Amino acid sequence: MTSTRTPSGATASRNAVALVFALNGFCFATLASRVPDLRESLDLSNGALGTLLLCIAVGSMGGMPASGHLIERWGAGAVVRLGALLDLAGLVVAGAMATLGSAPLAAVGLLAYGFGSGVWDVAMNVDGAAVERELGRSIMPRFHAGWSLGMFTGAGIGAAAAGLGVPLAAHYAVVPALAVTVAVVASRRLLPAGADEEEAVASTGGSAWLEPRTLAIGLMVLAFALAEGAANDWLALALIDGYDARHWVGVLGFALFVAAMTLGRLGGPIALDRFGRAPSLLTSAAAATAGVLVVVFTGVAALAVVGIVLWGLGAALGFPVGMSAAGDDPARTARRVSVISTIGYGAFLAGPPLLGFVGDHVGTLRSLLVIAVVMVPGAALVSSVRRPRSRTVG
Repeated sequence: MTSTRTPSGATASRNAVALVFALNGFCFATLASRVPDLRESLDLSNGALGTLLLCIAVGSMGGMPASGHLIERWGAGAVVRLGALLDLAGLVVAGAMATLGSAPLAAVGLLAYGFGSGVWDVAMNVDGAAVERELGRSIMPRFHAGWSLGMFTGAGIGAAAAGLGVPLAAHYAVVPALAVTVAVVASRRLLPAGADEEEAVASTGGSAWLEPRTLAIGLMVLAFALAEGAANDWLALALIDGYDARHWVGVLGFALFVAAMTLGRLGGPIALDRFGRAPSLLTSAAAATAGVLVVVFTGVAALAVVGIVLWGLGAALGFPVGMSAAGDDPARTARRVSVISTIGYGAFLAGPPLLGFVGDHVGTLRSLLVIAVVMVPGAALVSSVRRPRSRTVG
């Protein structure tokens, strides 16, 4: 992409991307914060609820591979709008059908939500990579920090709504409608990333799924995504089971992890611009591994706090840096982000059952060692994110 935009125009696009990231996280938290009410409305067992929620992951994994072609055809901004509207439609259907007691139709809504969330996620990362190239400095991790902040906000509103007894259907309709309206407006300020890329892709090679560098980045992102996703799913339970912590202490430990990861994403661009991608990610992998080992083996609560912080800081940069690396060549960004996102999100699909299976044999706390094992090949692949020598920014 050649830059003909004014500094104020680039800043406006940056702000729009940050807002779109935050609103994506906000919508996710809107869904997640009322899952207990979803279970109660449908009178589901935990196993049945898990199967229902799997529809979200299935929808996302279906949307992400298709998103590269959609972005090339319509541009990232249009795909953000498509994804946001599908998110809203899916939540409205899920909330209404849960209220009516129809689990199969609620599942359809969650599939639509998952598909919309998947294409929205890829499109905002494609545009984030374009803004990063436009500005000439690392900024992608801060977009992902915005996602986390949006998630916190949505979770807070969701907790308040649940406490006040707001009906699930009303919450799933009104709150995301406001967020999606803002996202649709903000998406019109995005860079025209991805549009008219299809001819460029055809002229520069075949499928991104056949590119060794793209696959290596995807596998690296998979390792870091597992480090992040395992904390989301298992950290609180590991503290409760392994440290005999009270329930609220386990939740507080997870909150500490998220805070550390958010801090790492806010400060990460400084390290990336100063030391480079690969050295920063090697340090991140070492921190995540060390943090997990401290949490698992010390058995001392004060040291576990240190371990959680190291783990959160270490997990912060893998996914956003993978997205930046996918955008080094603007002619193939959409397809590469699509491939890397699909591989990376596989961790969120496979991670929970994998750690659950291991936990059944060695205990919840020691099951976290899977993360330390996976970080070894993840660290070995960080060289794949180095910028091409012909480019000095990105």
